[in-house]
Amino acid sequence: MDRIEKLASQKAVVIFSKSTCCMCHAIKRLFYEQGVSPTIHELDEDSRSREMEWELMRLGCSPTVPAVFIGGKFVGSADTVITFQLNGKLKKMLKDAGAIWL
Repeated sequence: MDRIEKLASQKAVVIFSKSTCCMCHAIKRLFYEQGVSPTIHELDEDSRSREMEWELMRLGCSPTVPAVFIGGKFVGSADTVITFQLNGKLKKMLKDAGAIWL
C-alpha cells in the first residue's frame, strides 16, 4: 500500500486508471471538465500493475479502476465520484484539496 499512498499524495487529484476502460475515460473527462488536471496512472502501462491493483483492492476499491484520490485520500470508484458530482460534494472536495480555485 505504500506505493499507492505515495503516488496518491503527490498531487491534489490522482486517478488510477486503465487506458482501455470506458468508465476510466468518463471519470477523467469529468475532472478535466471541472478544470482539474489530475495525475493519471495507467495501470495497463505500468510494469507493477498487478501489485498496484492488489493494493487498490485492499483499500476497498472494487472494481480496481478507476480509483480516485483527492487530497491524498481515497474517494472511491466511478459510482462514488459521480454521486459526489450529482449532490455537489465533489466541487467542495476539489476546492478543499486545492485542485480548483473558484
